[in-house]
Amino acid sequence: MAGLQELRFPEEKPLLRGQDAAELENSDTFLLAVDTDWKEHDIETPYGLLHVVIRGSPKGNRPAIVTYHDVGLNHKLCFNTFFNFEDMQEITKHFVVCHVDAPGQQVGASQFPQGYQFPSMEQLAAMLPSVVQHFGFKYVIGIGVGAGAYVLAKFALIFPDLVEGLVLINIDPNGKGWIDWAATKLSSLTSTLPDTVLSHLFRQEELVSNTELVQSYRQQIGNVVNQANLQLFWNMYNSRRDLDINRPGTVPNAKTLRCPVMLVVGDNAPAEEGVVECNSKLDPTTTTFLKMADSGGLPQVTQPGKLTEAFKYFLQGMGYIAYLKDRRLSGGAVPSASMTRLARSRTSSLTSASSVDGSRPQACTHSESSEGLGQVNHTMEVSC
Repeated sequence: MAGLQELRFPEEKPLLRGQDAAELENSDTFLLAVDTDWKEHDIETPYGLLHVVIRGSPKGNRPAIVTYHDVGLNHKLCFNTFFNFEDMQEITKHFVVCHVDAPGQQVGASQFPQGYQFPSMEQLAAMLPSVVQHFGFKYVIGIGVGAGAYVLAKFALIFPDLVEGLVLINIDPNGKGWIDWAATKLSSLTSTLPDTVLSHLFRQEELVSNTELVQSYRQQIGNVVNQANLQLFWNMYNSRRDLDINRPGTVPNAKTLRCPVMLVVGDNAPAEEGVVECNSKLDPTTTTFLKMADSGGLPQVTQPGKLTEAFKYFLQGMGYIAYLKDRRLSGGAVPSASMTRLARSRTSSLTSASSVDGSRPQACTHSESSEGLGQVNHTMEVSC
């Protein structure tokens, strides 16, 4: 963090239930906050203000969970269903959670002035250290979807010591070629912006069926997200460069993500090919690839339970173990949720347990627990 300039931060604001009532009165429940513990901040960064909402405060060396949404969405549309899921709340109440909104994408955002230069994908990643510095995070576990997954991956490449782990949903590590660019340009001429974005978020079968979920997101993208600001973000995402990662040993001085990574994609989702390619470029000893059947293009929305279970295993692989209430158990009392950290040696042998605020654990390639969960394979296909 050395060398970061001193920044000015405005006063925090509680995020109250019912805020922005005019915008949300016709919205679905996934737009509503689950409680009043969230607080809003507008953080000054080298590339402009960044809107975040946060719950909790850092404790010791425990990492923060930082999320970044996909293009066309904001943190509410992208993550509320997942983070409001009961079992996920049992996990996240032990961490500070920070949702980041890309510039101008939050509910009620003002339209950028004419001529505004939207930050590049690299600059969006370079804005995140200001968030880390603001809240005093020592390191983070990132959860990103689509464009947000790309931003968090770029952040981890530039600032690897700040990132303890990444969950990358629907990531595409490749920049668009001329053919892709031309197809996107043509689509923008023949389709509305919300429909163009929907083709990025949902698989073709979902769009053709015009499911209730697709209809809901079409309405929210068109009514909740500022369309001019969204167009700038969409254009910048489609102008991204290759992530420039390679599996260690495949090329000299290969650059790749150093932290544990869980890749997630729905079966036949628009991002499936990109996620598969990303998996081929990461270290197989620290990467888990999760392909979810029957989850569509937004697995965190359609299958929050399965994704929560996978996230729990992912945390275990990094040395965190969640003892969670299991509604499937019958008879007898179930211990209340708690979170402990296991200290592991470099040979992955189990040593004495330490407190959750102890030293940062070494990344592990397998998950072990006293609950009998056993070893978790790095490549999983989950049928839901």
